[in-house]
Amino acid sequence: MGLKRVVITGLGAITPIGNTVNEYWDALCKGINGAGDITRFDSSKFKTRIACEVKDFDPLQYFDRKEVRKLDLYTQFALVASDEAILDSKITKDNTDFDEVGVVFSSGIGGINSFYEEVASYATGDGTPRYNPFIIPKLLPDLAGGHISIKHGFRGPNFSTVSACASSANAIIEAYNYIKYGILSVAVVGGSEAAVSPPAMGGFESMRAMTTRNDDPMTASRPFDADRDGFLMGEGCGCLILEDLDHAIARGAKIYAEIVGCGLSSDAYHITAPHPDGLGAVLCMERALKSAGLNTTDIDHINTHGTSTPAGDISEALAISKLFGEHVKNMPLNSIKSMTGHLLGGSGAIEAVATVLSLLNSIVPPTINHFNDDPNIDPNLNIVYWNAIKKEMTYAISNAFGFGGHNASIIFKKY
Repeated sequence: MGLKRVVITGLGAITPIGNTVNEYWDALCKGINGAGDITRFDSSKFKTRIACEVKDFDPLQYFDRKEVRKLDLYTQFALVASDEAILDSKITKDNTDFDEVGVVFSSGIGGINSFYEEVASYATGDGTPRYNPFIIPKLLPDLAGGHISIKHGFRGPNFSTVSACASSANAIIEAYNYIKYGILSVAVVGGSEAAVSPPAMGGFESMRAMTTRNDDPMTASRPFDADRDGFLMGEGCGCLILEDLDHAIARGAKIYAEIVGCGLSSDAYHITAPHPDGLGAVLCMERALKSAGLNTTDIDHINTHGTSTPAGDISEALAISKLFGEHVKNMPLNSIKSMTGHLLGGSGAIEAVATVLSLLNSIVPPTINHFNDDPNIDPNLNIVYWNAIKKEMTYAISNAFGFGGHNASIIFKKY
C-alpha cells in the first residue's frame, strides 16, 4: 500500500480577534489587535495586567448550564471550534466511516484555571475536601479531544499531544502521519488554551517571559521589534480537519490545502530558553524540507513562531537566515502573535489555519507593532510589517517552538 496524501478539508477557530474562521481571517488581514486589560480576574497586583482574551463568548449559547459546570473554558473553546471545522468539512456518517475518524487535540496546560479555583477553595476552607467531582476531567489536557470524540461518535485513535507551545503543531503532525500511513481516513486536530488565569499569568510573570507594557496593551506584542519585552498571553482554539486525499475526492469535499512535509527536533539546550544559535529550529525546518522533497528556494512564506520575546525572536530569525540564505529576501515572514497574543498550546493550530488561508487567498497578513529594527536581526529578512501583502504562493511553512526545546515545522501546499 502506497503512502497517502493528506489534505485539509475543514477549518474552525475561536480567537481574541474573531470567534469564527471568517472573522479571524478578516481581522488578520486588516491588522486588528486583540489586546486589552485582563477581565477574567483581578490582576491589579500583577506585573502584567493585559492579555488577548476571546471576546463576546457566552458559553450558554453553545452549552446548557449543566454542561458548562463540567467543562473548563479550554474545552469549551475546543468544542466550539471543532464544531465549526466539522460542519465546514461536511463529513457525515453517510460519507465517512466514523471508525476511521481520529481526534488528536492538544493543550499546553489544560484546565489550569479550574484546578486553581478548586485548590483555592480548599486552601481557604477548614481542610475538608469538597472537590468538584468533575475537577480531574476538567483539568486534563486530553479531555478536549475526549469530549469531541464522544459528541460526534468518532471511534478512531483519540489522544493529546503536550509539548508546551508546540503542542498543537505536534497534534497536526501526529494526525498527518496516521493518515499518511493509512491508519485513519480523517482526523480532527487542533489545540486549545484558556490560560488567562492567576497561576499561569503569575508563573510566566515570575519567569519574566511576558510583556509588562500595561500602559499600552495595543502595542505590547511586537515580534522582531528592537523594544519587545516579552510575549502577551492569548487564548482560544484552532481546529483543522485532515483527510486522506482519495477519501476527500470520493465524497466531493472542498479542499483548502495539502500537507506535504513535517519536521521535529529538540534544542537539547535549556528548559525554557531557545538555543541561541537556532540549531534546533534549523534542524526542524531542514527535516520538514527533506520529508517534502523540497529545496529552500521552493518555500514562498513562513508563518513564524515569533513570540515577541527577546531571545526567541533572535533565535528563530537567525535559524531562518542560516537555512534559507539569500532566499530570505524573496520569502515574506510574519508573526500573527502581534495580533492574537500567544495561545501557548493553541498557537500552532491557529497559525496553521492562518497559513492555510494565506495560501488559499494569496495574502500574507502583517506583523503589526513594528517601530524599531533590531540590529541583532538580519535586515535582509522580508518581514511583512503593518499591512498585508498579496503574493502568489505554492509552499508555506508554519513554525511552532516550545519550552523544553520542542520544535515543530509543517509545510503546507496550495491545492
